[in-house]
Amino acid sequence: MTLGSPWFLLGTLVALLYGAILLVAGIRGRKARERFGDEGRVRALMTHDPSKRRAFRGVFLVLATALAFVAAARPQYGGQKVLVPATKVDIVIALDFSKSMYARDVEPSRIFRAKAEVADLIQSLPGVRFGAVAFAGEAMSFPMTADGAAIAQFFRGIEPNDMPVGGTSLTRALDAARDLLNRDPKSKDHRRFVILVTDGEDLDGSPLSVARSLGDDETTVHVVQIGGRTPERIPEIGPNGEVTGWRRDERGEYMTTELTARGEAQLASIAKASPGGKVVRAERGRTGIEEISAELKDAMKGGEYSEHYEEVFADVYEYPLGLAIVLLLLEALIADAPKFRFFRNKPPPKAETKPMPWARRTT
Repeated sequence: MTLGSPWFLLGTLVALLYGAILLVAGIRGRKARERFGDEGRVRALMTHDPSKRRAFRGVFLVLATALAFVAAARPQYGGQKVLVPATKVDIVIALDFSKSMYARDVEPSRIFRAKAEVADLIQSLPGVRFGAVAFAGEAMSFPMTADGAAIAQFFRGIEPNDMPVGGTSLTRALDAARDLLNRDPKSKDHRRFVILVTDGEDLDGSPLSVARSLGDDETTVHVVQIGGRTPERIPEIGPNGEVTGWRRDERGEYMTTELTARGEAQLASIAKASPGGKVVRAERGRTGIEEISAELKDAMKGGEYSEHYEEVFADVYEYPLGLAIVLLLLEALIADAPKFRFFRNKPPPKAETKPMPWARRTT
């Protein structure tokens, strides 16, 4: 047996104080009767002595008050080991939806593989809260939630052809991830990560400054680099999701995607700008997201962020609380005096009167 809030037991002192007040009141009442006159004569004038009934009512009230505070202390019984998933961890996944993600150097395509591995990452980290950012030239976001399946569904429902603005803006993606974390009231007390999955570089903004801002907020930024310096042709995808050809520029030449040395250096600097950030590169037909997943699992081992077993007890406060209610009902049913039945007395029968012998009858 244990107590969830043992400090409430101090409230039983209130019950003892209440009992002491009732006891003092009874003693003072008895002394008042003694001062009034001879106790035997006073009792003769009383139809009933309520002292015993009042004593029972006082005992019931004191016990009910004490039991109410015992119930507030949350008595608990039994103990069972329960696996508690990782908590107080927030992860924002920023996934690149530029049209270059249709490239097929990662089978069946970069974007298809990235979505599948993001879903695996979410499933492998139960209890973690996730947020989502889908970006190309602009960014769309999904707020922080403990429903990882909703995040996976958000990414599955978007295609690069759905993005209103083309290009790759890492600045807007990181800025949207920072806004998601800053707007969430719980996130400030949590361990925070941003996973940036992209195959391009930012030519317009300043993603490094945003990454430094995230690092100042003790948010770790991991970067998943898909693609390298080898040019890859970009397929043209129709409305039905099938390849209809290859994308061409205005001169009719095939459009390709490759990451320059400047782009690789930019991605590396984004990861280094935050504490513990790292860059992983796609290889052997996978994006590398599973490596970040293993990194996060290692980071959450031990301490309050990891999965751990806790001993859970069953609350049994309802028993003392129910007994307190019963005692209060009994106290309310006890009156100061028993109920008397009053019977209306029948008038005595009229006595028959006989006329006196000397009385004369008048007609």
